[in-house]
This record gives sequence, structure tokens and C-alpha cells, in this order.
Amino acid sequence: MSVNKVILVGRLGRDPETRFTTSGQAVANFSIATDETYKDRAGERQKRTEWHKIVVWGKQAEIAQKYLRKGALVFIEGRIQSRQWDDREGQKRTSFEIVCNNFRMLGGRAEGAAQGSGQSAPVHEPDADQSAPPHSEETVSSPGGEISDEDIPF
Repeated sequence: MSVNKVILVGRLGRDPETRFTTSGQAVANFSIATDETYKDRAGERQKRTEWHKIVVWGKQAEIAQKYLRKGALVFIEGRIQSRQWDDREGQKRTSFEIVCNNFRMLGGRAEGAAQGSGQSAPVHEPDADQSAPPHSEETVSSPGGEISDEDIPF
């Protein structure tokens, strides 16, 4: 038996980008950031931000496009999927994404209002490799802010 299941709670790095397949099915792409705090060997507190590419299909993609916004806190459930391609120089490349089968918006309307007022510290996503596939991430910023145990819906 094997299991491929991912649960993430993080903040959107950008608004979802939605496209439609030739058959009319919606697909939305966005990124979320998760933070980890730890102490280094010198005992100093360090913070590491991990960026995750998220893909949502069908009706949920349309809902994501309509309601999710950059900086929003979201719960994501899905599976890891790898994708391979050849870059412009003919080198094999691999990227990983989370194919979302369920998501929940966390936080309230007050959080959304604070996001719109510009009260945030920027967190920058690393620049994407020029040879990445067309849906790769760009440099974005999202509000800082720790994710606490109260933000997790279980």
C-alpha cells in the first residue's frame, strides 16, 4: 500500500491564475508560502519560507479564482505530482506541484480588509528559472505573519 497525501496551511503568494482546457474545464494555478521557525547552531532563531506550486481543477478552480486573493490564509489538501520537461538547452528538468483536491479559506473578513490596507511585511519568492515551464512562479510578495495552531482546522 502507498499514500500520496499533502496537507498545507499557508498564505497565497499571488492571486490564482485560471485557464480553461479545450474541453472547457477550469484549471487554476497559484503559490502558497509556509513558514518554519528553528534555532541554528548558534542558538539564533531562524525563519525559513517554503514556496509550493498549487494546481486546482474544475469547479474548485473557479471558486479559487473568485474568492482567493494574494496574502489569504488557506488550508490545502492534495497530492504531490512531478512534471518533467526539457529546457531550451535540452537539459531535463523536474518540478513538483501539489494537485489540490480540497481547500478551505481560513481567517475572516477582517483579515482580508487588513491585506487591502497595505499593512504587511513583504516576503519574496525566489526568482523562477528562465527554463521553467510556462506556469512557473514569478517574484511575488505576501504578508508575513506566523501560522499558529489556531489557524489549523483540525
